[in-house]
Amino acid sequence: MSRPRVVIVGAGFAGYRAARTLARLTRNRADIIVLNPTDYFLYLPLLPQVAAGVLEARRVTVSLPGTLRGVRLVLGEADGIDLDGRTVHYSDPEGGAGSLGYDRLVLAVGSVNKLLPIPGVAEHAHGFRGLPEALYLRDHVTRQVELAAAEDDLKSCAARCTFVVVGAGYTGTEVAAHLQMLTDRLARRHSLPAGVRPRWILLDVAPRVLPELDARLSRTADRVLRARGVEVRTGTSVKEATRDGVLLTDGEFVASRTLVWCVGVRPDPLVDAVGQPLERGRLIVDPHLQLPGRTDVFACGDAAAVPDLERPGEFTPMTAQHAWRQGRVAGENVAGSLGLGRRRRPYRHRDLGFAVDLGGVRAAANPFGIPLSGPAAGAVTRGYHLAALPGNRIRVAADWLLDAVLPRQGVQLGLVRAWSVPLDTASPELARVPDGPHRPSAQAGGDTMTQQNNRPAEPARNQPGGEPAKNQPGGEPAKNQPGGEPAENQPGGMPAEGGPDHPAPGPVKRTDAPEPAGPGDPADRPNAPG
Repeated sequence: MSRPRVVIVGAGFAGYRAARTLARLTRNRADIIVLNPTDYFLYLPLLPQVAAGVLEARRVTVSLPGTLRGVRLVLGEADGIDLDGRTVHYSDPEGGAGSLGYDRLVLAVGSVNKLLPIPGVAEHAHGFRGLPEALYLRDHVTRQVELAAAEDDLKSCAARCTFVVVGAGYTGTEVAAHLQMLTDRLARRHSLPAGVRPRWILLDVAPRVLPELDARLSRTADRVLRARGVEVRTGTSVKEATRDGVLLTDGEFVASRTLVWCVGVRPDPLVDAVGQPLERGRLIVDPHLQLPGRTDVFACGDAAAVPDLERPGEFTPMTAQHAWRQGRVAGENVAGSLGLGRRRRPYRHRDLGFAVDLGGVRAAANPFGIPLSGPAAGAVTRGYHLAALPGNRIRVAADWLLDAVLPRQGVQLGLVRAWSVPLDTASPELARVPDGPHRPSAQAGGDTMTQQNNRPAEPARNQPGGEPAKNQPGGEPAKNQPGGEPAENQPGGMPAEGGPDHPAPGPVKRTDAPEPAGPGDPADRPNAPG
């Protein structure tokens, strides 16, 4: 008798945990296949530290073949799901097509950047969802400070040294905190004109930063950011983005070359193409993470609207904390459905606290409801990340130690160009590459943050149909909070002179699946002990 085959689409927090749990429970009595565009699991919570140069990029990537014993990796992006035929269709990194049959399917495709119908955002902003975006942002910020030091025009110099972050949730707050420290160090090494210093602006329409968290944590983060000189502007967002700067909703125009978009995420476009009932863009599942009427299909993480048993009538938010735990339950229930594990159980979880890294030794945390700030919170936050990482713990700890005792390197690597990381992409985990399969987004756009990068750019969609994030103009506020949280870890440019008539080569992923409406504005990374 042949062994049953389980196909897991996606290797983020939910998919990785599901694969690891299944491998442990089935003990080679099932064929487990993970379909993923990359050969690594990305630990998103530490991505701001990669952008700031604290951690080397490979530290936050965990090898799938190296850590998922008994699991076969297939590199590719799912193009479609045939539920009746029990088949997953995919494209490999070189443009080839393939398909995988399954006895059980776990959909854990995650999420992508959420776009809003704000003029110029798709063309001039960059997201913060994948490793290529973090590497590009670090190069871009470094380059702006270096170019500013060579500017003769004070207005142009000040614009290059002005950085705007939209979304004051987990990712936006951490990006502003870490990169503000980076630019201060860069400014000390370069001779900027008199009176010009790096300027960071953090925007959110909510009345406070981290609006989804306890007010004490919000006050701690706000105090640390303002003490470092970050301009925290609540009740304010972007009205229009241009190549020369950002027009704010209060009428002020901020001259800038940098717009970082951290307002939230939306489910991967594949979710909508499955053709099953959705809840705000996510697949509706029962408490056991199964699709109704489909006993062979499970969904978890950002792809799934999972009933919140702790809050009847609501669904669990799109956080990595939930995705990590849902992955375990999905793995257990899949094994149980095959008769290879314990009895299936519903997903139930209670948050045990949150932690926000504010750079250096500063953080805000409330493990088990105990509010902490300063070095104590920093120690708890880093301890949690080391415990949660499924690999590379010693390397991460070593990088933290070296960063504490040695000067940080402020150099550009030039590995990722603006045109290779458009904001509107269904594959933030992949940088577009020359001569790759060309599957562009739908509408016109162009290059991004940097003015001096005159590479041709692929058009990007200006996503007018997506649902506004809760912390943006016109968005729906989160329950019991006025602003809502942009994507956790969750969380910018101009058209190239080549123009949209000369799109850059390389894939952006699927074009056959319509974009679903965005789900509120969730967080997207683990943020709490437990």
